[in-house]
Amino acid sequence: MNEPARLHQQLERVTWLPRPIDEVSRFFSDPANLERITPPELRFRILTPQPIELCRGALIDYRLALFGIPFAWRTEISCWELPHRFVDRQVEGPYRLWIHTHEFAAERGGTRMRDDVKYVLPLGRVGLIGRRIVGRQLDRIFDFREAAIQRLLA
Repeated sequence: MNEPARLHQQLERVTWLPRPIDEVSRFFSDPANLERITPPELRFRILTPQPIELCRGALIDYRLALFGIPFAWRTEISCWELPHRFVDRQVEGPYRLWIHTHEFAAERGGTRMRDDVKYVLPLGRVGLIGRRIVGRQLDRIFDFREAAIQRLLA
């Protein structure tokens, strides 16, 4: 979807993990781990029957709640180049655009993991009103995610 650049938001996080790149990328290749690294208040559940074989073109259906409002979310794996990167993009869900790039690189005897999320809120210019609220919520989600990943892989 072509959106004006002024509507685009970006979230970037870099985390170092004391595990080899193959182990870290293997953790992320199991969609069941998404439930383990998502804050419980989001009531995140994978609806697609498991096990799910992730590969380019794979579709995954979820159910979750943002600000207490339940909704469905479908993502597609648009790039699958493990152990170095994969990209999931929203096909259906609450955002006008959501592209999440996950990158992994061997570094200092462990793995540097980089998340880059590009997103556009719904409702065009009206959605700009919620920019700070959504940004803070995403920061909290990714803070929880980082702590959970550190706990599970440290």
